[in-house]
Amino acid sequence: MSRRPIYLVAAATLTTLALAACSGGDGSGDDPTDGGSSAGGDWETVTIEHALGTTEIAEAPENVVTLGWGSTEAALALGVVPAGIEAQTYAVNDEGLLPWVAETLDEQGAAPTIIPATVEEPAYEDIDDLNPDLILAPYSGITQEQYDLLSEIAPTVAYPDAPWTTPWRELITIVGQSLGLDEEAATVISDLDAEVAAVAQAHPELEGITVAAVWDIGGTFYVYKPADSRVDFLLDLGLVSAPSVEALDSGGDTFVYSLSYEQTDQLDAQLIVNYASTEAEVETFLAQSYAQAIPAVQAGAIANITGDALIAAMSPPTALSLTWGLEDYATTISEAAANVQ
Repeated sequence: MSRRPIYLVAAATLTTLALAACSGGDGSGDDPTDGGSSAGGDWETVTIEHALGTTEIAEAPENVVTLGWGSTEAALALGVVPAGIEAQTYAVNDEGLLPWVAETLDEQGAAPTIIPATVEEPAYEDIDDLNPDLILAPYSGITQEQYDLLSEIAPTVAYPDAPWTTPWRELITIVGQSLGLDEEAATVISDLDAEVAAVAQAHPELEGITVAAVWDIGGTFYVYKPADSRVDFLLDLGLVSAPSVEALDSGGDTFVYSLSYEQTDQLDAQLIVNYASTEAEVETFLAQSYAQAIPAVQAGAIANITGDALIAAMSPPTALSLTWGLEDYATTISEAAANVQ
C-alpha cells in the first residue's frame, strides 16, 4: 500500500516537494539562501548510518536536495534553503508548497524552482540537473534501489529505521548532522520541546487518556500505529496509545493498518482522533454504524481534526509546521477529552 494517500491525507495522490538552487556560493555556506550548510572551512567528514546503508559527507554541502516529508522544514529552520525541494501534492499552493514552507521562503525572499512530484520514484533527471552535493530523505519511502540510484548523483541520507516513521526530533537531528549544524539543530528541538511542553501543561486533562488515531477514507478504515509520527506527537501531549491499537493490528505497513468495519467495536480507547478533509467527510463518517460502534464515538469523545492544512501540519509535525497548527490541534483534542468516560 502506498503511504501518501492515507499518511499525509486525503485523496489518492502521492508524492513530495521541490525547490531549485539560488547559487553555489563560494563554498563557505554562510549565505542561508545558497542551499548549503554554514559549517564552511571547519567541515569534518560526517558519517551517517541509516536503514539503506552508510553515507559519508566529505565536504560542506552547498547544493542540498530534500525529498519526502519534513527535511525541507528542518533545513529551513536551520537557515538553509535547499537547492531542490520535491513537490508535495497535499494541502499545498499552486507551486506544490505547504503553507509554512511558502511563508518561510517568502520571508527569506527565496524564489526556488520546484521539482515535479512523481508517483513511483524520485525525479532523478530533475534532481541531477540541480548538481546536488547532498540529498536528504530521512523521512521518505525510497527503496534500496532508489537509494542506490540517488547515491550515484550525490551522497544520500535515508531514514534510520523504516520508511515514513522517523520521529520529528530525530529527523531534525539527522538534517542538522548532515549539514554540519548539530548545535543549531539541538536548539531548534529544544525550542520546539518547550512549546509542546507549554501546551501539554496548559491541557493537564489529556494526561494518561488512551487514544487511537484513525482515518476512514476510500472505503477503508485506517488505524495509525504507535510507530507513526502523528501518534508519537499525540503522546507528547500526555495521551497514551490504547492497547487495543496494537492488539487489533492486522499487519501491513509499519505506520498504519486497515481494520475491518466489523471490528471497530473492539477499538477500545478513551479518545478517538479522527482525520477528515472536510466537515462533510466527518458527518459521513459519524453517520455510519461502524463509527457509532466505537465506544469513544458513542461517548462523544472524538476529536475531528478537519482541514487539509491542519492535518498536514501534524501528520507528522515538522520543524516549521508544529507551531503552525499546535494550538488549534490541542484545543480540538481537549474539547473532545471533556467527554471521556
